[in-house]
Amino acid sequence: MYPATRLRRTRQADWSRRLVQEKTLQTSDLVWSVVVSDTADPREPVAALPGVDRLSLKALAEAAREAEALGIPAMAIFPHIDPAKKDEAGREALNPDGLVPQAIKTIKDAAPNVGVICDVALDPFTTHGHDGVLDGDYVANDATVDSLIQQALIQADAGCDVVAPSDMMDGRIGAIRDALESAGHHNTMILSYAAKYASGFYGPYRDAIGSAAALKGDKKTYQMDPANAEECLREVELDIQEGADMVMVKPGLPYLDIIKTLTDNFPVPVLAFQVSGEYAMVQAAAANGWIDGDRVMLESLMSFKRAGAAAVITYFAPRAARALNG
Repeated sequence: MYPATRLRRTRQADWSRRLVQEKTLQTSDLVWSVVVSDTADPREPVAALPGVDRLSLKALAEAAREAEALGIPAMAIFPHIDPAKKDEAGREALNPDGLVPQAIKTIKDAAPNVGVICDVALDPFTTHGHDGVLDGDYVANDATVDSLIQQALIQADAGCDVVAPSDMMDGRIGAIRDALESAGHHNTMILSYAAKYASGFYGPYRDAIGSAAALKGDKKTYQMDPANAEECLREVELDIQEGADMVMVKPGLPYLDIIKTLTDNFPVPVLAFQVSGEYAMVQAAAANGWIDGDRVMLESLMSFKRAGAAAVITYFAPRAARALNG
């Protein structure tokens, strides 16, 4: 009891605060979320994501070298393709010479020690903006899984280190794992977007990949209800049983309780995705002088570590790395 116990004693100096700090945030905790484009411009600013550009392959190579120099361990690729290449079934996702396989090879050539994580989903490639093949107005589960298997194999063939199914179709992790094993890709990792919620925080990302205007309806029939917490336990358990090496919670900050629940219950790495809406809010508030942008950036990233996340996918990765590296 006070005054024998004074909790402020350990807070009084920088050295003592660092000594008793419970969690640490390091550059090795960051995955850089990048949007790669097949447009002619080397860099095309995304209005809804201040500070984020769509990158040409040449600019992507420069970014990969920057990531390596900063100590960022991995980059996550999200494609923006020419709308003329989109169709109802998202067939461009299955092009072995398409943008994503080229992007994988670009990163590997420029920075061989940087890991490559690839989104496995059809929404950047479909005219309707959904993550799968439509049957009327409904996203058909099994037909979509067939396409996702092919997409994941093409990415693995191109040298992708981690395939990351973000579609939320039932059974896709087991199907992709079986296909990878059969094709000899025994060491290709699967990062499952196991707890992906039907969120309003994805808006700027959809602008970045060009699916916002195309999206018909919503994604509530396959992404999780924001009201549900227990359901994530079933989703993650199934994905681990099917062969996921790591699991994802998306969005991040509004779902810290989900990250904590999963890390308390499963002995696998749990990643958080600090999504586009979270990034954009920090940037907008900082631009208006309402917050200290760098301080809030690092505080938000630390919150993921406090909740138990092994790593964070974020658009802030290079900026945060520079701040952490001093």
